[in-house]
Amino acid sequence: MKKSILFLIFFSIYACSSDLFLKQFINNKQCDQILQNNGYFITCYSYKNKGAKYVAYTLFKDKVNSKNIKERPRFYDDLNIPKKYRSTYSDYTRNTFKADRGHLYPDAAADWSQKSLKAVYVMSNIIPQHYSLNRSIHAWRGLEKYGRTLAMKMGNVKVLNGVVYSEHSQKIGRNKISVPNAFWKMYYNKDQNFERCFYFENKPEIKGKKIKDYVVKCKKLI
Repeated sequence: MKKSILFLIFFSIYACSSDLFLKQFINNKQCDQILQNNGYFITCYSYKNKGAKYVAYTLFKDKVNSKNIKERPRFYDDLNIPKKYRSTYSDYTRNTFKADRGHLYPDAAADWSQKSLKAVYVMSNIIPQHYSLNRSIHAWRGLEKYGRTLAMKMGNVKVLNGVVYSEHSQKIGRNKISVPNAFWKMYYNKDQNFERCFYFENKPEIKGKKIKDYVVKCKKLI
């Protein structure tokens, strides 16, 4: 009984400390709307840009490579967001920026159940990401794989994605959604005193660059 109580106290302290960190980014001042996504991840959403500003989630060792469901669901509109502020699947079709529908919480990390996989195909989890950067094993796709490797080594790793817009971001689609100037990803595990951050300009992949070339000091992002 005492062990159970101590565990609950420890878990509460750990959860609160993590929440305090995330509240620097995901709060009512920064976000026009905070989306809970059935508990799989949290999204800080911008009405002006019609896209996410931040997405946070945790990768767990026993989940990231547990099932690997191959059949992917369809993208779908986020009905929790007022219609005039939503992005839609068709906004990306034949867009002038050559943007992919880039996941912030990646499908390859969520394919351990049908429900978790479907959750990441909501359009509020998608940003316009240059196709060559999104698909490259030496860029964003490779960075997502690196996160799963970290989770396997450490047991779990927390992830925070940031999306950088400008006042005059390029717009695409009928809904005029903003194309980000850049985006970043932070991996951290407070128990193991680990954090590592990566920053990408939303431009075509630079040939010859490796994942390590995108590393930045995390304090620059906070």
